[in-house]
Amino acid sequence: QVHLVESGGDLVQPGESLRLSCSASGSISNIYAMGWYRQAPGNLRQFVARTADRGGTTYGESMRGRVTISRDAAKGAVYLQMDNLKSEDTAVYMCNAESRGGKGWGTMYTNWGEGTQVTVSE
Repeated sequence: QVHLVESGGDLVQPGESLRLSCSASGSISNIYAMGWYRQAPGNLRQFVARTADRGGTTYGESMRGRVTISRDAAKGAVYLQMDNLKSEDTAVYMCNAESRGGKGWGTMYTNWGEGTQVTVSE
């Protein structure tokens, strides 16, 4: 089991940048991928980015070209650099960690942070 805490959300104006951080604790060595999602009121949870040990890095269509995901596996941390933010980016941004169980790949699980609020407004 891992516990995740996001930070870095803020109120910013359109065109500005933010760097979100997510820190994991617990069974960090079992994490094989970490990612970011977002959810605005009334909308479904939306994929933003994911980076995996063997699967590379992928980005969702909504923010492709404006975000960069990075990870420090040793620290159990993942980051999301967001640039040229727009009003439609306003949402709660949450990170997750995909892990294998202590007995191997047959017991995979995913943990989620509670999210950090990003508001983009004039």
